[in-house]
Amino acid sequence: MTIFLKKERELRRMKNKLCVVIFLCFSFISFAQKINVSGKILDKNSSTPLPGVSVIVKGTTNGTSSDFDGLYSISSKKGDILIFSYLGYKTKEIEVTSSKLNISLEESAESLDEIVIIGYGSTTVKDATGAVTAITSKDFNKGNITTAENLLNGKVAGVTINTGGEPGAGSTIRIRGGASLGASNNPLIVINGLPIDNNTIGGSRSVLSSINPNEIESFSILKDASATAIYGSRASNGVIIITTKKGKQKLSVNLDMNFGINTLSNKVDVFTADELRNVVSQFDARPDRINATPLHPLLGNANTDWQDEIYRNSATSIINASANGMLLDKIPARLSIGRTFQEGLVLTSQFERNNASFNLNPTFFDNSLKISVNGNASFERNRFASGQSGNALSFDPTQPVFDKSSPFGGYFQYYKDNNDGILNENDLIPLAPFNPVAELIQRKSISNVQRFYGNIKLDYNFKFLPELSAVLNLGFDKQNADGTVVVSDKNPLTQNNGSIIGSSSEYSNAQNNSLLDGYFTYKKEFNKLSIDATAGYSYQKFTNKRYVSGELLDNGPDTEPIENIDPNLVLIGFFGRTNFSFNDKYLLTLSYRRDGTSRFSTKNRWGNFPSAAFAWKIKEDFFPNSQTISSLKLRLGWGITGQQDIGRNNLDLFLSRYIKGLPSSQYIFGNTITQVGIPQFRNEDLKWEETTTYNIGFDYGLFNDKISGSIEGFHKESKDLLANAAISDGSNFSNSGFQNIGNFTSQGIEFSIGGDIVSKENLNIDFNFNTTFIKTEIKELALNQDQLVGGIAGGTGGTAQIHRVGFTPYSFFVYKQVYDNNGKPLEGTYADLNGDNLITDADKYIHHNGAPAITLGFASNINYKNIDLSFNLRANLENYVFNNVNSARAQYDLLENSSVVANLPTSVLQSNFNTTENVILSDYYIENASFLRMDNIALGYTFKDAFKSNSSIRLSASVQNVFVITNYSGLDPEVFNNGIDNTITPRPRTFTIGANIKF
Repeated sequence: MTIFLKKERELRRMKNKLCVVIFLCFSFISFAQKINVSGKILDKNSSTPLPGVSVIVKGTTNGTSSDFDGLYSISSKKGDILIFSYLGYKTKEIEVTSSKLNISLEESAESLDEIVIIGYGSTTVKDATGAVTAITSKDFNKGNITTAENLLNGKVAGVTINTGGEPGAGSTIRIRGGASLGASNNPLIVINGLPIDNNTIGGSRSVLSSINPNEIESFSILKDASATAIYGSRASNGVIIITTKKGKQKLSVNLDMNFGINTLSNKVDVFTADELRNVVSQFDARPDRINATPLHPLLGNANTDWQDEIYRNSATSIINASANGMLLDKIPARLSIGRTFQEGLVLTSQFERNNASFNLNPTFFDNSLKISVNGNASFERNRFASGQSGNALSFDPTQPVFDKSSPFGGYFQYYKDNNDGILNENDLIPLAPFNPVAELIQRKSISNVQRFYGNIKLDYNFKFLPELSAVLNLGFDKQNADGTVVVSDKNPLTQNNGSIIGSSSEYSNAQNNSLLDGYFTYKKEFNKLSIDATAGYSYQKFTNKRYVSGELLDNGPDTEPIENIDPNLVLIGFFGRTNFSFNDKYLLTLSYRRDGTSRFSTKNRWGNFPSAAFAWKIKEDFFPNSQTISSLKLRLGWGITGQQDIGRNNLDLFLSRYIKGLPSSQYIFGNTITQVGIPQFRNEDLKWEETTTYNIGFDYGLFNDKISGSIEGFHKESKDLLANAAISDGSNFSNSGFQNIGNFTSQGIEFSIGGDIVSKENLNIDFNFNTTFIKTEIKELALNQDQLVGGIAGGTGGTAQIHRVGFTPYSFFVYKQVYDNNGKPLEGTYADLNGDNLITDADKYIHHNGAPAITLGFASNINYKNIDLSFNLRANLENYVFNNVNSARAQYDLLENSSVVANLPTSVLQSNFNTTENVILSDYYIENASFLRMDNIALGYTFKDAFKSNSSIRLSASVQNVFVITNYSGLDPEVFNNGIDNTITPRPRTFTIGANIKF
C-alpha cells in the first residue's frame, strides 16, 4: 500500500511537470505565431521613403501600407512571406525572420507597362477585358514632335493619324474608322480625367496644339464599346486617355533640347517658264485658235518657280526643362517649362508655344487621403499664311516676283498703267490672279491663344471600411483667343474695286469647359472571387463666346461688331461598372451609363449606354504544358455608345430660333425702322446616334511573354445617323438641316505583335507590328435617297463622292473613262453604263472610296551599349485618292485665265485634255495612292554618370518624314477631306539634332 501511494505521488508530480512543460511550449509557440513586423521601405536608388507601398501576408487578406515616411507595421509570424508591391516598382517577396524588416524597392519600367488607364480607374494588361492599348513614354516616337498625337502615330492597330504640313498642325484621328456620317468622327480625348472639347477655339491650330508632348507619360486607347461605354455619350469614336507626368520623391532635373531644319520634300510638277513658252506657242498655233487673241505676247521674260518662291527652308526649336522632388520635404512635386518655335514651309507661317505645368501629389491621414493637383498653362502664338498653294501652281512663271515700277509695294501685279499716276479699280485686270508672294507678305494674320487646364483629384479611403474609397475630380479648361488680320494698303485687295470689306479685322473667343466627377470605388477579395466596383455622377458644362469686328478701308463707318454667345452645352451622366474576377481566370466586366444632353429636346434628351465584356485566361486549360505559349486570353465584348456632337453651331436645334436680317431687310412703321427676324431650321425630333459594337479578341504571349500581341475582330452598327441632309423645298425655313437619316456598319480585323528579338546585356532589339482591315457599308438612308458629298474645285462638277445604300461612305461617284487603242483617254468620252445612248448623270458609277482598306505600322528600337536607334514605318494599302489638282487644272484651255496666261500641271501632256468641264468627273483622276512612309528615324548616344551617379547626357540626331514610296502622281498620298486632293501644304522633311541632360 505504501509503495502504491509513493508511485501515485511520483506520477502526479510528473504529470504536473509535463503540464508546465506543455504550457510553456504552447506559450512559446503562441508567441512565435504572433509577432509584430515593422520597418521602413525605401527607394533603392535614392534611399527616399516610399509611402503607400502595399504590404500583405502571402496567402491571406492580412495587409497594410506604408505611411508618408515609408514606415509600416503588420502582424505576422516567423516563416510567413510578406509581399511588398508598389506601382512602378518591382514586387518583392521576403520571408519573416525577425520583427525588424527594412526593404528597398527597385523601379521597374515593365511594371508600369502592366498598368492600363481606363475610364474612372485602371486595370492591368492581364486583367483587361476590353480592346484597350497602352503606349508609355518609352514607346513614343522620337524626334521633332510638336503635337501630342504624333507621339503614337503608327503604334496602335486600328488608329490612324493624318497630320497636316502647317507648323503646329492638327491631325485627323480615327479609331476603327469612326462611326458617323455627319456628326463628329473624332475620338473623345481625356486628359488626367478631364474630357476636352473637340471643337477648336478660333485662332488655335488644333485641340491639342497647346499641349506640350514632353509632359505626357502615357496614352490609353479604348477601342471597343465594352471599354468606352463608361463614357457613354461621346464614346462612339473611341477614347484616348492622356496621362501627364507626375511628381516624384527623388530629386531630378531634366533638360531636353531639339533644333531642326524643315525642308521641302516634294513639289507638284508644273511647267517651267521655258516649257510654258513652248506650250503657249503650240496652243496659239492650233487651228481652233485662228481668230483668238494670241497668248504669247502676254508672257513675260522672267523664269520664276512660284512654288520655290512661296516655300522656304525653315527652323524649329523645342526646349523643355523639368524638375522633380519633394516640396517642403513632404509633397512629391513636378515643375516644368517648355518652348516650341516652328516656322512653316510657307512664307510667313509660324507657330510658337510656351508652356508651364506643375503637379503635386500629397497624402494625408496615414495615406487615407491622396490628392493630385495638375495645372497646365500655355500661350500659343500663330501667324497664318493665306492659302496660296493653288495660286502658285497656276501663276505665270514667265512673270517676275518684283517689279520696281509697280504701285503695289514693288511686287508684280496684273494691271493697266494709264500713266496718270492714279491707281483705281479700272486699272486692275478683272479676275486676274494676284501675286502669291505678295499675298503672303502683305497680309498679316496673327492669333494669340491662352489656355489653362487642370484638375484636382481627391481620393479618400475610409478607415472603417478599407475596401471603399470616394473620389472627387474637379476639372477646368479655359481658353481665350484673340486675333487680327491686316492687309497692306499696297495690296490689290485693298484698292477701290470692292474686293474686300476692310483692311483689318479683329476677333476674340472665350471657351470654358468645367467638370465635376464624383464616384465611389469598392474593391474586395472573397477567397477566389474579387470584385472591383465603381459608381458615380458626372457633370460637364461648355460655354463659348465669339466676337468679330471689321474696319473699312475708305475711312467710312466701321462695320457693326458681331458678338455671338452660344447656348451652353451641358452633359450629365450617371455611371457604374463592376469587374468580377474568379480564380484569376474568369473575368467579367459590366458597365452602364445614362447620359443627358442639353442639345436635344426633353423627349430625346437621355440616352442609355450599357456594355458587357468577358475574358477567359485559357492557356492552362488548352495548352498547360506548352513551352511556346506562355499566356492566352479570350475576350468577348458588347456595348452601346452614343453620339451627339454635331458642331458648335447646332446646340439648340429643337428650339424656335430667329436671327436678325441684314440692314437691307427692313420694315418702316411710321418713323420706326424695324429689321426682319428670320426663322431658322428646327428639329424637335433630333435624337442620339447610337453605335452597337461586338468584339472578339485573343491576347497572347509567347516564350515567357518575350513576344506578345493580340488579334481582334469587331463589328459596329451605327443607327439614327446624324447628318446635315436636304429637306423639302419651302419647308422648315431652310434647304437642309441636321436629321437622323440612316444606319451603317463597320467591321474589321486587327492584329498586333511585338516584343524582344534580342535581349542581352549589351544588345537589345525590340519591335512592334500592327495591321488593320476595315470595311464600312451604308445600310439605310432616309427615303433611300443618295447624298452627293465631296466638294471639288474646277469646272461645274460640284461633288465627286456619294453616300449610297450598300456602299462605303464617301465613295467616288464618277464617269467611266473610255480609252483609245493606245491606252490614251478620250476627252469627254465615257461608257454608256445604262445603255440609253446618252451620257447623263445616270451613267455615273461608284469607283472605290477615300478610305484605305488596310493600314500597317512597324516600329523598332535597337540599343547597343550606349547607342540607341529607333524608327517607325507606316503603310496604307488600297488607298485611293481623287487627284483634284489635275482634274481642276490640267487642261489646255486653262492656259488663258482672265486675259492673262496661267500655268498647268505637266500631267496635261499625258491626258491631252482641253476643257475642264468635259473631264473633271472622269475616273481617270482616281489613283491608287497606296504608300509606304518612314515617319522618323532617330540615332542617339548616351554618356552615363556624366556628372554623378544616375546622371546622363544623350546626344541625338533624327529625320522626320524620311521618305515615301508610292505610285501616286500628286504631292502626297496622305490627304485630308476623305480622299480628295485639292492642294495641301506639303509636309516638311525635318532634320533635327538634340540633347537630353538628366541630373
